[in-house]
Amino acid sequence: MESKTGTTRRDLLRAAGLGLTFPLLSACGGLAGGGNSSKNQAKSALKIGFVSPRTGAAAGFGEPDAYVLDLAKKSLTSLTVNGTEYAVQILDRDSQSNPQRSAQVANDLINSDQVDLMLTTSTPETVNPVSDACEAAGVPCVSTVVPWEAWYFGRGAKPDQKDAYKFTYHFCFGVDQFHNMYTHEWPQVPTNKKVGVMWPNDSDGNAIRAALGPLLKQSGYTIVDPGAYTDGTNDFSAQIAKFKAEDCQIFNAFPIPPDFATFWRQAAQQGYVPKIAQIAKTGLFPSQVEALGDIGIGIAGGAYWTPTFPYKSSLTGVDSKALGDGYQATGKQWNQQLGPSLALFDVAAAVLKAAGNPKDKLGVANAMKTLSVDTPIGKLEWGKGPNANVVATPILGGQWIKSTDPKYKVDFVLVENSSDPNVPVAAKLQEYKP
Repeated sequence: MESKTGTTRRDLLRAAGLGLTFPLLSACGGLAGGGNSSKNQAKSALKIGFVSPRTGAAAGFGEPDAYVLDLAKKSLTSLTVNGTEYAVQILDRDSQSNPQRSAQVANDLINSDQVDLMLTTSTPETVNPVSDACEAAGVPCVSTVVPWEAWYFGRGAKPDQKDAYKFTYHFCFGVDQFHNMYTHEWPQVPTNKKVGVMWPNDSDGNAIRAALGPLLKQSGYTIVDPGAYTDGTNDFSAQIAKFKAEDCQIFNAFPIPPDFATFWRQAAQQGYVPKIAQIAKTGLFPSQVEALGDIGIGIAGGAYWTPTFPYKSSLTGVDSKALGDGYQATGKQWNQQLGPSLALFDVAAAVLKAAGNPKDKLGVANAMKTLSVDTPIGKLEWGKGPNANVVATPILGGQWIKSTDPKYKVDFVLVENSSDPNVPVAAKLQEYKP
């Protein structure tokens, strides 16, 4: 006879003579005590997956990951829910900024590591495939740093659907927050209100084209759109010529970082100098701006977190200023990704507790529907957003300037706060003059 584990009757008899009967029977499930003990140990552990772009085109978003993960792991070694203590393991993976790789590591975390909860951040190329994998597998997932329309509709939801997803939830700014930011920021510099746009043929670009474009037109701006371009384009001469011919004094783009660097250098060479250069999805972090040299100074961008946000992490107790200072103590300049990445772990701890049974995946997903939690980017409250799956968070306007601190080359100052007046404004937008 051979058991399902491959253990034969002869093995058991031989083991009896060696005093090994108990471990073999336990492996076969032959002793009730051994089987239950193994199951109880499995139940006492929680696994949280974390997927972000550490390398590849969007690697700037992953710069502070190691620091945030260290904070989270120190504060989340265990979690007590309804009197039961669970050991917590955080498994982080690099998406390499690639959709196929994102789906692969998500499925590995789901099927091989059997995570109880997934966290993911930064651009649709990473977040959307991970969210889709979790939705298909019935694993609760919380994501951020993708404009919520690009996440919600980019994954197939219809405009009339208010609860399109059962297991996947999201917090991030959206088109309304961009519109508020731009229409409060751009009037600070006199222009002809003609906006040359570089909106790519991807989830971000398509969502922005469909929703932001009409809103800006309603606010009196003329949109000059040369059409959706393919990510990875290396010659933007035709677009630059059109912007010059139309005298587009405002420039707006939602490109992947390498594409903007290519475009902006070509624009400088070909003499296109707008009065306002408003960039999203790139130009978010000091390293990206420094890489442009002098033509990076004066670029306007958005901020979904800065050290001046008056909020703190409910998991770690660290406020925004301490979060920025702590990161800079490692020798690197503060990075706005610190805020939402730590917020993911605030949400994780809160929802696993709120579920009552953190091993019940459907229960955890259902607990997200009414979750309220304090984070470095502010209080997140599901059930009050544009739909059941989303919390719309602030994005504020700012500008890159030369740093007055000799340790750094550039600094980012806030110039408008229409999405969250609790965050202080530090300067007024200045005309772009390279």
